[in-house]
Amino acid sequence: MRFARDANTGLQRTKERTKEFTMSEQVPSIGRIVHYRLSAQDAKAINACRLNSLNTKLSGNPVCEGDTYPMIIVRVWGDKHNSAVNGQVMLDGNDLFWATSVLVGDGPRSFSWPPRV
Repeated sequence: MRFARDANTGLQRTKERTKEFTMSEQVPSIGRIVHYRLSAQDAKAINACRLNSLNTKLSGNPVCEGDTYPMIIVRVWGDKHNSAVNGQVMLDGNDLFWATSVLVGDGPRSFSWPPRV
């Protein structure tokens, strides 16, 4: 720990040293929201499910490969920055998509950390 004097009050306070992580080094954890990119297979399954859901009335805008949606992580398979995760993808409609064993990355069927704004 380091100590610093507060410029306004003149009181001494502690400063914790923190390690700076890049976005790709973040460790996934339950409850975090990430960006999930749909694969062609994901899009086909979602569109088919919506089309065939006469009794449950699932609806939403059509989806395509590469579309990005928020995903809530519900399970993490490991404790490293590149651990696989399971999550619920929040689609633009009244349904969700269950994504399993997803890895961090840039292509379809992967997740990435939202940029800081």
